[in-house]
Amino acid sequence: MVRRREELVATGNLDWMKDSSDAGVKAVGLVEILGALGVILPWLTGIAPILTPIAAAGLVVVQIGALRVHLVRDERRPLPANVLLLLLAAFAAVGRFVDWRP
Repeated sequence: MVRRREELVATGNLDWMKDSSDAGVKAVGLVEILGALGVILPWLTGIAPILTPIAAAGLVVVQIGALRVHLVRDERRPLPANVLLLLLAAFAAVGRFVDWRP
């Protein structure tokens, strides 16, 4: 489901979006979707499986950025989810790099 930035801000859970442009919010969403696809599809299909740990490492970077944004804005509520997603992405990155063989 795709919703406008104003609708997401109105939920009260995504305050960081108040200070972000529509393009910035769309860019973050696109990066997260592409990262998730990059973690799942290459390993699942066997086509270029090295892309799976690279995508997972990219999602680690995204979550570090998210943590930084929330800490700077003093938003504590989303931090546990960001830490969990960071740990899952790091687990996938390390696990798939170790398993990867050319």
